[in-house]
Amino acid sequence: MVIILYALLALIITLPITTIGYYSRKNLSGAILCLALAMVAWFLGRWLPLAGGAIIAILLGILLANCWSYPQIFKAGISATSKQILQTAIVLFGFQMNLGHVLTLGGQGLVLIGAAIGISLLVAYFIGKAMHMGHNEQILVGIGTAICGGSAIAAVAPVIKANENEMVTAISTIFLFNVLAVFIFPLAGHALSMSALRFGLWCGSAINDTSSVVAAAFSYSDAAGHTATVVKLTRTLMIIPIVFILTLRQAKKEGGQGGFKLSKIFPWFVVAFLLACIVNTMNVVPSQMGTFWGNMGKFFILTAMAAIGLNTNLRDLLSRGKKAVLLGACCSVAVTLVSLFTQFLLGVS
Repeated sequence: MVIILYALLALIITLPITTIGYYSRKNLSGAILCLALAMVAWFLGRWLPLAGGAIIAILLGILLANCWSYPQIFKAGISATSKQILQTAIVLFGFQMNLGHVLTLGGQGLVLIGAAIGISLLVAYFIGKAMHMGHNEQILVGIGTAICGGSAIAAVAPVIKANENEMVTAISTIFLFNVLAVFIFPLAGHALSMSALRFGLWCGSAINDTSSVVAAAFSYSDAAGHTATVVKLTRTLMIIPIVFILTLRQAKKEGGQGGFKLSKIFPWFVVAFLLACIVNTMNVVPSQMGTFWGNMGKFFILTAMAAIGLNTNLRDLLSRGKKAVLLGACCSVAVTLVSLFTQFLLGVS
């Protein structure tokens, strides 16, 4: 089965290639535990597509970590998996992204995406600051809402040095509003008598997770579904400039520290992601191979999410999650309304 191959490749990436013996065995137990949870989440995600494998993997990790005090021998492998596999997954996603979508979208779609991203980041900053939230949580919730949910959070977290609890809080918040959007958007679209074009643009720019965009838009009509998919994929590509901007900000923040080097915090995995996008856009590799790598990236995300869940303290998550949910609600409502208002200004019918 292909899932077994993905698991073996993930295991190889997790184990150090510069040393042998003790250090490889040190990571082995934790990596195997994360892979086992990822495989369970992979199959459960197919039965529960609305929840998605990534959320299931996090939940499995959290439940296991808080019901079982696993031995110290697992910690090194779990830590390695949450970092190395996560970045590798982002790179592999690039083989399913096509830069040509930007050209097919047109000016109206790009303005719509820019407005949605801008309002989400502004709301996250000002309301998050008013609620005295942690700066990293503000950024993760804002960018997760603005761009592409868990994938954006996974790409940004290493740059701003967010910890596992901050990531889980943000991802859980985004998931809640993804589920609500799948039910609310089609009802609202019919109530407003929206055309397939308007509804597709609305879903693609206002709902952050790809699976939720597809579920909501195609339930409205096939035409709306195709439009929403193009908008959503274009929106996902915006993670590239966002990550570079955050990298420069982090460099400025750490500039006064002794021995600082930009190369130490520069997100080279995002450069690799961009190269993968270019390779896919130019059809350098066969489509079947690109699909294989992209699906491998999805499995790697499950593995990393399981690792993050295993490092999460449930009590801390519940105590800190209320503000994140409120901020996520504010960002989601703002993006939803701004998307509709921008369409009105652009004269989309």
